[in-house]
Amino acid sequence: MESLTLTRVEMSALLLALRGMSAETPLHIFQEAWSRHHRRHAEEGNPLQDLRSTELPPIVLKMMKKGDAKGLSLQEIAALGALIEYSTISITAMQNWVKRDFKEYLGAPREGKKYSINQAAMLFMVEDLKSSLDFRSISRLFRKLFLKPERDDDDLLEPVRLYSAYAQLFEEHRQLTASPAGEPAPEVEAASDRLTGDAMSAAAEKAVTQLVHLNRRQRETVRNTLIIAAISVQACCFQALARQYFHASLFLDF
Repeated sequence: MESLTLTRVEMSALLLALRGMSAETPLHIFQEAWSRHHRRHAEEGNPLQDLRSTELPPIVLKMMKKGDAKGLSLQEIAALGALIEYSTISITAMQNWVKRDFKEYLGAPREGKKYSINQAAMLFMVEDLKSSLDFRSISRLFRKLFLKPERDDDDLLEPVRLYSAYAQLFEEHRQLTASPAGEPAPEVEAASDRLTGDAMSAAAEKAVTQLVHLNRRQRETVRNTLIIAAISVQACCFQALARQYFHASLFLDF
């Protein structure tokens, strides 16, 4: 059985929809994600075969049917996280995060016995950031971004919006450095190098100019976080590629 895969832009769109910050519905987002992976069959007018072979987690089916979810269990967050490309998130890891490593922000569910959509976004952020930073550094970053753990109204930027912003930044980088066929294009290698340095900083700077409620230092904090997170996602991509080659080497060892 195939599994549905979401880019971080698609996952952030889903979280925004669940927060009521988007006109899109979860059903539409899942449909678009599925179509992106099976475009050939969809264009040929024969998508049923691929659809029948795609495994959808219960939480996805629930969201497609109900259209909303104010809170999520850790198991449901793990199921959604497993759909994100390059992600290795697990329920065991998240249990450790909420009970120990990030207890001050994630220890207490905000929606009854379930975790809020913003808390889900923070868990996905931890999964990305840990490819570049240790947990202590991530905690320090969270304290600068989200201030008092018991309050949501003092965040420099709401977690779900922050997740969406760096997802967009990473996607911009990926589109610039890939040919239409999805393979690295030699003619854009120089542009790729620039984007990962000064140009990525400029793109992040542009993204925070709309945050007029923040002062200069606060905008710098958000800007730097966007860059750190986007580069961390790139690291996740390379780690996934390394695992693929490792598994291929094991498979061919005969």
